[in-house]
Amino acid sequence: MKVPVSWLSELVDLPAGITTEELDAAFVRLGFEVEDVVRPPVTTGPLVVGRVLEIEELTGFKKPIRYCQVEVGESEPRGIVCGARNFAVGDLVVAALPGAVLPGDFAIAARKTYDHVSDGMICSVRELGIGEDHTGILVLGQGGYVPGTPAADVLGLDDVVFHLEVTPDRGYAMSMRGIARDLAAVLGVAWRDPADLPLPEWSGAPAWEVDVAAPGRCDRFSMLALEGLDPVAPSPWSLRRRLAQCGVRSISLAVDVTNYVMLELGQPMHAFDRDTVRGPITVRTAAAGERLTTLDGADRALADDDLLIADGSGPIGLAGVMGGATTEIGDTTSAVLLEAAHWEPTGISRGVRRHRLPSEAGKRFERGTDPDVTVLALARAAGLLAEHGGACVAGAPVDVDTRAPRPVIGLDAGLPGRIAGVDYSRAQVLEVLDAIGAEVGGDGDALQVTPPSWRGDLREPADLVEEVVRLRGFDEIPSLLPTAPPGGGLTERQRRRRSIGRALADAGYVEAPSFPFTGTAQLDALGLPEDDDRRRVITVRNPLSEEAPALRTSLLPGLLTALARNQARGIRDVALFEHGAVFPGGVRPPAPVPGAERRPDDAVLAALLGAVPAQPWHVAVALTGQREPRGWWGPGRPAEWADAVQAARTVAAAAGAELTVRAGDRAPWHPGRCAELLVGDRVIGHAGELHPKVCEALGVPARTAVMELDADALPAPAVPQAPAISTFPPVLLDLAVVVADDVPSADVTAALRAGAGELLESLRLFDVYTGAPVPAGSRSLAYALTVRAPDRTLTGEEATAVRDAALAAAAQATGAQIRG
Repeated sequence: MKVPVSWLSELVDLPAGITTEELDAAFVRLGFEVEDVVRPPVTTGPLVVGRVLEIEELTGFKKPIRYCQVEVGESEPRGIVCGARNFAVGDLVVAALPGAVLPGDFAIAARKTYDHVSDGMICSVRELGIGEDHTGILVLGQGGYVPGTPAADVLGLDDVVFHLEVTPDRGYAMSMRGIARDLAAVLGVAWRDPADLPLPEWSGAPAWEVDVAAPGRCDRFSMLALEGLDPVAPSPWSLRRRLAQCGVRSISLAVDVTNYVMLELGQPMHAFDRDTVRGPITVRTAAAGERLTTLDGADRALADDDLLIADGSGPIGLAGVMGGATTEIGDTTSAVLLEAAHWEPTGISRGVRRHRLPSEAGKRFERGTDPDVTVLALARAAGLLAEHGGACVAGAPVDVDTRAPRPVIGLDAGLPGRIAGVDYSRAQVLEVLDAIGAEVGGDGDALQVTPPSWRGDLREPADLVEEVVRLRGFDEIPSLLPTAPPGGGLTERQRRRRSIGRALADAGYVEAPSFPFTGTAQLDALGLPEDDDRRRVITVRNPLSEEAPALRTSLLPGLLTALARNQARGIRDVALFEHGAVFPGGVRPPAPVPGAERRPDDAVLAALLGAVPAQPWHVAVALTGQREPRGWWGPGRPAEWADAVQAARTVAAAAGAELTVRAGDRAPWHPGRCAELLVGDRVIGHAGELHPKVCEALGVPARTAVMELDADALPAPAVPQAPAISTFPPVLLDLAVVVADDVPSADVTAALRAGAGELLESLRLFDVYTGAPVPAGSRSLAYALTVRAPDRTLTGEEATAVRDAALAAAAQATGAQIRG
């Protein structure tokens, strides 16, 4: 909403000497965001109102030129050369005399041009810096100003315009009336309500028949007929100037008047060419197949939810959004039908978005207008059209009013103070409620408040509390922070999650969080079977995207999308991780949709909580490209499935747990390069290379490695114990065994560890070899063993016995044979 201070000062008794900065602060106190403050352009020197006395048409030049005699309040008129042709003898114009400096440092001086001396300049709107129109000079009309009057006051060149951001719930503030009321309340001064007008004593029957067939969507519809309008009567400069200051383009007198009243009272109106309206007016919803050509020339298909203004020929306007082209006010219109109505806001909002037709009227209707001012707005507009266009009212107005009584809100007078932490007295609360126009009844602190007609946003006690706090001043609320209770620090789960994130970051992975939503296309790209439990998703009622309407059951889709995006941006070596909640589906009751009229009861809350799915915390990594960069130190190493397995071990170590690994088979991993991650006998995740078809479907490089595990399934670490440190020397042994290719190395390691017994301090696989002399179908696994006793130095025979026992256990469990 754009608010000229000159217009505001006509409605509010602004304190003497109030500055722009103080007004800015007052608007902020009211809760308005001041987006911009437009200050007037700088103009110096003589700038006056002039009257054109004579016009001499100059010929013999490439373009039409006029030499005008202009009365400027001096003894003799001034001769001024001008190329514009949109004015006539007797018109009042704005003349910049020699010595004036217009915006842009444009100095005016007397100079000879076109064989005449031009003793000044007749100015256009753009030359004065008050608009962009340069098609002709600014014509002020033929009366109302005395030649020689300083033009700065007439043009409002000292006027300041505030651009205010109005929140969607405060539609009343989309008018000078609403802004003036609020500002007067916060400044503690008097104001004049522009809607406080006596209605004329109309006589005769209504000039038109109206039927409202959709009273649920339009509870008040008012219409007034006028005739005798001068179709070429111009809008007065004062009206055009205010429209321009508020960002509204001047079109014609009839349209300009409706826009002016909309800005003044907050009631949008529409003017129909009365001679083009066929039969009675009906307010109804659209029928199947109906179309409407709107004022912008677009032919629009109508939905059955669209609310229309129709006559005998069909739709003539999209209610509250835009009028139809068939009844548009034209250059010959002399008979007018003015319409003002109160529309249901949500329906207007749907129509604006459905047809992509935002407008100044739509902004106000979808926020809510005052149903009490429809007839007042018609009377105000009719008066302006009579004054400036010679129109007269034909008959009484039509007023179809089906409104229900306004709601009454119970309010405890002490509630605002308890919520805000400020000691508001009962008198202060009543003062604010009176300032916003509410009617207050009740005894003691039990107030019964009836909101005013223009405040449809006030529906419950919390809304009234907000008004009290806002008008008393948000700055009155003390900036006191409550004493924070002593905390216990992070929980064990929080510490574990942070430790996992730090460990992966230290290992070279970059965190890439994604939206927790998925869709069928993402699950199909992973190649998941139809019976896979990850396809059992929970659908969101109001998804952000139709392509991803469900909660994710795996971290891999989002992580692989981020990897593909990095690849598309030219980043070849990528290692990403994410940890977050997933939402496994299953059979559970759907969540109820509680209403907003009251707090949900215990049964509804229990049903809501019962519909909330489990949310296990998963960790996933995805990597491709070079895991170790090449350089002078060596050829580097590409990322492979073993890096994904190692990432899982890193996660487990950070959580204080230990994983075992064995071969597995689960989509989307490659069947021959997939590892199951186990804690004890429970599979908690998988790691390995993606299936080639999955890589192709997702647009990621072949042999991309990924890992995902359930971090919540990792057991809680035991209480750490200080290790026993032996002072005796270790015995270092190497052991190479030959096993079949299908025997997991983890099984061999476990058997060796079990057979070695308590003297084994560490066991590490350091080499895997295939080829001669190892038989085909087998491989050699080489281990380094560290053996140590806590109380003595081991002999060679004892160390050998440990190795032999480990080998025997491995041979029995896995068929391992010592490599010769």
